[in-house]
Amino acid sequence: MADAPVTGYSTSDYAYDLPKELIAQDPLADRCASRLLKLDRESGAVSHHIFRELPSFLRPGDCLVFNDTRVIPARLLGAKADTGAAAEILLLKRLPETAEAEEGCENSCDWECLVRPGKKLRPGAKVLFGSHPGTEKAALTAVIDKVLPDGNRIVRFSFDGIWEEVLDALGEMPLPPYITHKLPREMRERYQTVYAKHEGSAAAPTAGLHFTQELLQTLRDAGIGTEFVTLHVGLGTFRPVKVADVREHVMHTELCEISEETARAVNEARAAGGRIICVGTTSVRTLESLSLEDGTVQAGRMETGIFIYPGYRFKAVDGLITNFHLPESTLLMLVSAFAGRDHVLAAYEEAVRERYRFFSFGDAMLIL
Repeated sequence: MADAPVTGYSTSDYAYDLPKELIAQDPLADRCASRLLKLDRESGAVSHHIFRELPSFLRPGDCLVFNDTRVIPARLLGAKADTGAAAEILLLKRLPETAEAEEGCENSCDWECLVRPGKKLRPGAKVLFGSHPGTEKAALTAVIDKVLPDGNRIVRFSFDGIWEEVLDALGEMPLPPYITHKLPREMRERYQTVYAKHEGSAAAPTAGLHFTQELLQTLRDAGIGTEFVTLHVGLGTFRPVKVADVREHVMHTELCEISEETARAVNEARAAGGRIICVGTTSVRTLESLSLEDGTVQAGRMETGIFIYPGYRFKAVDGLITNFHLPESTLLMLVSAFAGRDHVLAAYEEAVRERYRFFSFGDAMLIL
């Protein structure tokens, strides 16, 4: 794409009007029945399709890069041990295993968390899950250890048994606040991609929710590569941009990883003339974090705080599949950096006129 004057440093430059009824509250029964808006990066031209048509826009030798993180039931609803008042803890990032288990418990682990109500959950506060105040022992106990400068909490959890099993029994899927419908327990897998593998995310990489195993096989049969990276989605998904100038916003770090196998496959696809097309902004952030200036992808594991907004020069990404994002969000800024803010906002206006479904359970864009 030709160079153009860089604009869009004001957070308000990423505002747009969205009728509330266009916010998708429930997933479609058929994942790949979502609509697909195709956006040309150069011209800004758009066309309207169904997601299962995706293979027709790709070429043999292209390579799709997916984020194979798996969402954990990270939302815990409990009660304060002293008063019985309701308390909520959202798991964001597991910390190194340094804490000793509480007496009488077999295991413990520390997490960085969001908590509610913040004013009532100060250091030393104890929250019980799976029991009521006054009982001798809870299925899961949380103690607030410290308050971080950004308001997050370090929380120490104590439990008997296997952490993943305890969390699965007590936790809920942490759906974004704009989804007001509660996802039934039996539908948890609908907030996972069909290729989800490595547990650790507090939110789904939603662009991948449109894929089925059948569609993935169709792509492979057509000679299109399907490779996987991992980025555990954390605080950045939940935190709005609160500064007027986007350049002053600081991203929270998230753990990402690229295997030797994936790095080799992506580099070989590029060398052979294939396009590298990321499925979701998290895949973009992973590739761009672990790429050299010439676009060569390196294997590795790191905490990335990369913040991509207009003016950023992409190194490793040629195309993007993504959902429609919240106004004034870092995700919308990344997409605007990739395709041009004016093109993206015009496409969003078109999507509103055409009554597309927005956000996590909504429709998708293909940007080439």
